Amino acid sequence: MDDIGRKTGKASEDGSDVVVALDRGLAILDRLARGGGATLSEVSRDTKIPVSTTFRLLSTMRKRGFVEFSESAQGWFVGTQAFSVGNAYLSRINVVEVAHPFMRELMERSGETVNLAIENNGEVVFICQVEANNPVRVHFKSGSRAPMHASGIGKVLLAHMPDEFVKNLIARRGLEAMTEHTITSPEQLFAELRRIRDNGWALDDEERFVSMRCIAAPIFDPIGNVVAGVSISGLATRLTPRELDRYRDLVLEASRKIVKAIDDKSHE
Repeated sequence: MDDIGRKTGKASEDGSDVVVALDRGLAILDRLARGGGATLSEVSRDTKIPVSTTFRLLSTMRKRGFVEFSESAQGWFVGTQAFSVGNAYLSRINVVEVAHPFMRELMERSGETVNLAIENNGEVVFICQVEANNPVRVHFKSGSRAPMHASGIGKVLLAHMPDEFVKNLIARRGLEAMTEHTITSPEQLFAELRRIRDNGWALDDEERFVSMRCIAAPIFDPIGNVVAGVSISGLATRLTPRELDRYRDLVLEASRKIVKAIDDKSHE
């Protein structure tokens, strides 16, 4: 065994050498990812790593951007660098490339603009859009951001994330009223997220823009983690309550096709 192995290594279950500090750091990162953030004492308790060691590891990862500390929430969260590294998996599959033909099909069948978005640092980030031919339509520039609680895709992503992530997000960003229809109560938001999980889809009912509606469905990776959302958006006069069932079925069908295509791609 080399010097590093003698000083910091231990035998893993498969008999290979493990660098203890790295192993602990990854355990901490995994705890933050699963819980949507945590306090120092919670991380220490759940990983069974001493508080002083936990703090040193968190401080080191913070310097590299893998974790962030929120003064307002007094908690630690996964950082943007971890998101970038994690996105290497999505890059290998290329979600946009996989989803695009199904997004175009959805646009043609629904006649409405189709969006693909992900979560980043507690916001919805739009990464692809297929615009409809309607003279009045929604346009989101690639890379534009939106509050998660006032977005169809944002809500469908939140519905499949841990409750702690949602609580910490509310503590960090609040629930700003974008219109008179925006959900601004934590209790109402959690009730809405439960309905979305049960139904499998989300509705933005003029919650970000007056006179605009959006219907969204989740996209999962091969191990069941929500990685993106797909939606159609258009005028409320076109996406009427009477038509919602038809549009909902189209979005859910597109979501299932994209999930299957991602799964097929991951096995290539």
